[in-house]
Amino acid sequence: MAKIIGALATSHVPAIGGAIAKHREQDPYWKPFFDGFNPAREWLASQEPDVAVVFYNDHGLNFFLDKMPTFAVGAAEEYRNDDEGWGIPTLPPFKGAPELSWAIIDTLIAREFDIVTCQEMLVDHAFTLPLKLFWPAGDNPAVVPICINTVQFPLPSAKRCVALGKAVGEAVAAWDGAEKVVMIGSGGLSHQLDGARAGFINKPFDLKFMASMLDEPEWAAQYSIHELVEKTGTQGVELLNWLAARAAAPGPMREVHSNYVIPISNTAAGMMALEAA
Repeated sequence: MAKIIGALATSHVPAIGGAIAKHREQDPYWKPFFDGFNPAREWLASQEPDVAVVFYNDHGLNFFLDKMPTFAVGAAEEYRNDDEGWGIPTLPPFKGAPELSWAIIDTLIAREFDIVTCQEMLVDHAFTLPLKLFWPAGDNPAVVPICINTVQFPLPSAKRCVALGKAVGEAVAAWDGAEKVVMIGSGGLSHQLDGARAGFINKPFDLKFMASMLDEPEWAAQYSIHELVEKTGTQGVELLNWLAARAAAPGPMREVHSNYVIPISNTAAGMMALEAA
């Protein structure tokens, strides 16, 4: 059976990609953020996962406002990076894990999740940045992309995203293979890019949410989407990706490392690495 080794989570602000491209990781502005990934990278090097299941949100690359699925799962042999142009430069294609993708898809359909299955899929910074941050040399494992709508209302509830993650985790755990799998949640934390609350950050909520990822992973599911927007900002609802990734890695977790930096490009930037206890 496949083994879920833990869960990773990180913000995916496009400016992070620009800092990587310009080799500014040690600039005073960026150093506190990038230094937070070193313990996670060391842990990943010791664990050597074979597959990363990435929960993220598309920014108009595959799905635009006229066609916005609630959940979409990639089932391709590879995924090409075609970012919107001002983040990390285009990267080589990412190797897929199509057999595992189909096992996840079959489980989700059986659990009455009405998903979009993508046998071709482009990926933007929300997908590429976590892989570049956790595997800077480009030696990341094969990938399964799972896209959650955090862009256009109506959004899936936090409770529904937890259920999605649990179903994905069960599908992976039942997979007849020896792969080691790590879950990744991409996005957040609190931020709002426009409107009267542009620049909004809610540090107390962010820190409580990060703590809950370890010991109380369904804590944020008590809130409606509108309540989460109030607490985290319109783009802060990307924490749905964190929730799904944590739910996909069930059971008690040990914190390898966490980091929280504000602001990074007007965003509360967080990262976590959790190991299955």
